[in-house]
Amino acid sequence: MKKYILFDHDGVLVDTEHWYFKAGERALAGIGLTLDRDRYLTDMSLGAGTWAAARAAGVDDRTIDRLREIRNGYYQEYLRSETIEIDGVVEALATLSRHVRMAIVTTSRREDFELIHRDRQIRRYMDFVLVRDDYVRAKPDPEPYLTALERFGAPAAEALVVEDSSRGLRSAVAAGIDCAVVHNEFTRSQDFSLARHRIRALAELEEIVLGRG
Repeated sequence: MKKYILFDHDGVLVDTEHWYFKAGERALAGIGLTLDRDRYLTDMSLGAGTWAAARAAGVDDRTIDRLREIRNGYYQEYLRSETIEIDGVVEALATLSRHVRMAIVTTSRREDFELIHRDRQIRRYMDFVLVRDDYVRAKPDPEPYLTALERFGAPAAEALVVEDSSRGLRSAVAAGIDCAVVHNEFTRSQDFSLARHRIRALAELEEIVLGRG
């Protein structure tokens, strides 16, 4: 039986990954560059992201810093205006809270996370949240999940990570934690061969944490 669940955030608890991509795509379009989705997903899986393609095209760091601010503004615009709920998430968390303690481990900026959860019920089920500012090395490095284990005072064997990306999966595996990958249409083409479990929805986690899945 698992006693702790460490949730990734974007694509697992809220449907934001498409909008993050769209914000970067829109920012790069402003300087005449096209952000290819397949390359973006590959770069993200390696711990890079939106700006890898820009640097390959010769865009300088000062311009990238300016574009990053523009991207962040577009992303927050989408967070305010688009539907990002994932059906069944709150209900699944309510059920899981009877069996396990839970936390969120995300690469999101604190500003974006706070905006997303201003009027949502997800955070009430979490003991704590780790955002990008709370650790030094991002996924796929194991540090984010090791930091969460330390915060809980939990052994890796009693924890389960829930992810939707190969980058997050590799972070969990490197931390020695079993990982359940939840289906996300945006990242479905990535390599999840290291995952202990594959699920379609968070409702399936109850069986896993009770040792029946």
